[in-house]
Amino acid sequence: MVHFSDSHLLLLFSGIAFFLFGMQLSSQALEKLMANHISSLLNKLSQSQFLAIAVGVSLTTLLQSSGAVTSMLVSLGSARVIALSQVMGVIIGTAIGSTLTVQLISFDLSSYALPLFTFSFAFYFVVKKPNVKNILQVLMGFGLVFIGLGLISQASHFFASQQELKNFLTNIRENPYLSLFLSMCFCAFVHSSAVTIGLAMSLAQAGIITTNEALFWVYGANIGTTSTALFAAIGSNYIGKQVAWAHFFYKTLSVLLFLIPPIHELFVSILNSFHAPVTRSIANGHLIFNLISAAIFFPFIRPGARFIESLFPKGEKEEFEAKYLKQNYYQSSALAIGYANREILRTADIVISMIQDSAKLFETNDPSLIESIKDRDNKVDFLYREIKMFLLDHANKSTTVVHQNIMNMIMFLSDLERAADSIDINLITLSVKKHALKLEFSQEGWDEIKVLHEEVMRLAQLAVNSYQNRALCEEVIQYKRELAKLELQMREHHIGRLNRGLRESINTSSIHLDLLSEYKRIASLMCSHAYKQS
Repeated sequence: MVHFSDSHLLLLFSGIAFFLFGMQLSSQALEKLMANHISSLLNKLSQSQFLAIAVGVSLTTLLQSSGAVTSMLVSLGSARVIALSQVMGVIIGTAIGSTLTVQLISFDLSSYALPLFTFSFAFYFVVKKPNVKNILQVLMGFGLVFIGLGLISQASHFFASQQELKNFLTNIRENPYLSLFLSMCFCAFVHSSAVTIGLAMSLAQAGIITTNEALFWVYGANIGTTSTALFAAIGSNYIGKQVAWAHFFYKTLSVLLFLIPPIHELFVSILNSFHAPVTRSIANGHLIFNLISAAIFFPFIRPGARFIESLFPKGEKEEFEAKYLKQNYYQSSALAIGYANREILRTADIVISMIQDSAKLFETNDPSLIESIKDRDNKVDFLYREIKMFLLDHANKSTTVVHQNIMNMIMFLSDLERAADSIDINLITLSVKKHALKLEFSQEGWDEIKVLHEEVMRLAQLAVNSYQNRALCEEVIQYKRELAKLELQMREHHIGRLNRGLRESINTSSIHLDLLSEYKRIASLMCSHAYKQS
């Protein structure tokens, strides 16, 4: 009978622990080493489905985990940075990418594991360059992976001679679907299909299971690895759920296809015909399984995306939220700033729409328009808080140059928020006062207000463009000076109408002059950043 005090049981658990820690160590180092490449890969998601598959393969190779990649996609979906149709190809690519790690561990490299780990560990504390340290950490991780595999293999050879285990495996062999279920649960527990398949390789190498039975471990591991994304999608929005369940359905349908007896038997006979070592046969089986699945489901990417979207539609009460921010996700400062800028430009679009509709406040007494502008101001306030918190979080971790860039972004964002408040508080108050007193501007005065409004709109749009393109800053400053002169001329024209005793101008004088001042103030806020960047 096997007891927990047995050294071989300790070897088995130690081997699994070394394997898991080694995978995590190398994954973290690769993520730091390739952070900028991850950013560029993510930016290519929408270019083509073939490219999306390549991105999925690349990301899984870099992060050493298909579960980590799909969880990242769930996070991006929750932040509304991506849509399901963009990442269906990536999901297929992650399945192919996960086979590369299994291919690597199928070779017997355990004799090189300890020297590799020792060499990397020794130099890790000597070198100073971050990239070199990350490379050494990757090597340490793979050293631990192969040490773990060696320990698992030793324990498996011992357990192969135990009668209790033989009886248990005999029962499993009579019901291979039980192997599939157990491997699926084990993979969901350890969050790694590579660990699960690596364990199956060790059992097969020890003669405990055959290639045919190991394939059911492969099938179970492919379904079990979807649990990582499914757990990540708990509490997520509809896009995050779509991504997680798309991964689950893709893997499950692939497995069900290969479980058809004639297909499975043909698959096993093809693998056995190569007369390769059992570990290589299992690794090749995993690779071929995922390549064939990708080829079969590739033509159905778009219909599949539409089907999943119909299962998890956007809820009626989907709350307004930041599309591009995920507080704890972006470890690369460049990536964080890039997505924060996208959110700032989204905020700017909302403010410009408020400026556009502000003139209508004085044309008609429409409560729904006032409500709409107030709602947009609330959204600007929300985005201001979220983006500011996000940027300050990354400013504390960044270099001096990046820190200054972040401060400039926050200042522009603050100006946008103040411009929105000016419309929400001051312009709405003026319009309510005008309609309550049943006042009308003179035709000449109203025509001038509309001209000023149009000029403020043009300046606001140019100012937002200059935020992205500094070459436009001088043009913005010059435009702002011309607008200031125009506003002064309109004041003089209004005073001239007062001197002529025009009744409408006399009645609306305070509202008229305050309105000119507010539009001038909004224009100044929108282009304030141009003075700092020019």
